[in-house]
Amino acid sequence: MKVVQEYERAVIFRLGRLLSGGAKGPGIFFVLPCIESYTKVDLRTVSFDVPPQEVLTKDSVTVSVDAVVYYRVSNATVSVANVENAHHSTRLLAQTTLRNVLGTKNLSEILSERETISNSMQSTLDDATDNWGIRVERVEIKDVRLPVQLQRAMAAEAEAAREARAKVIAAEGENDSARALKEAADVMAESPAALQLRYLVSNLQYRIY
Repeated sequence: MKVVQEYERAVIFRLGRLLSGGAKGPGIFFVLPCIESYTKVDLRTVSFDVPPQEVLTKDSVTVSVDAVVYYRVSNATVSVANVENAHHSTRLLAQTTLRNVLGTKNLSEILSERETISNSMQSTLDDATDNWGIRVERVEIKDVRLPVQLQRAMAAEAEAAREARAKVIAAEGENDSARALKEAADVMAESPAALQLRYLVSNLQYRIY
């Protein structure tokens, strides 16, 4: 007599052949000594980190990217009978899938479309592991590391862009000031009385102070 937990299933073999009726559990089940053996399978969601992968992007930039994958066994019998080690195989496939998916993207897409890339990886992995009884629930891109030289070049480009914007703002301010002075000069030229009034106001302010 054996017992498996709520989150476990037992895949039973009798004389080397799968026992009909599928995996057993949760609860109590019986194993006949000498002629039956069983493998216990955990159905809970597990996660693993995909090690940093060196990837050459579509626009020929080398980046290092890592990710995290969440998956669970959806079919205990298939996960035991169809693949030697479903968990190890899923880990290896995640690494190659990450490289393959990112290799079709430009650097700008990798930096700005992480969610889209994660969804694409999840869909690809889930389809590929279906025959192993694995359900890939989620994939997250963790970090994208750029070469140091590229980081410096991007920082210099950003600084140049900020300086250019500052110059544009300063030029616009000077244009506004020149336009206001011209409008004031036009008003004074059209109305000598306004010029005299301005002189009197300035003189009065000078006497007050």
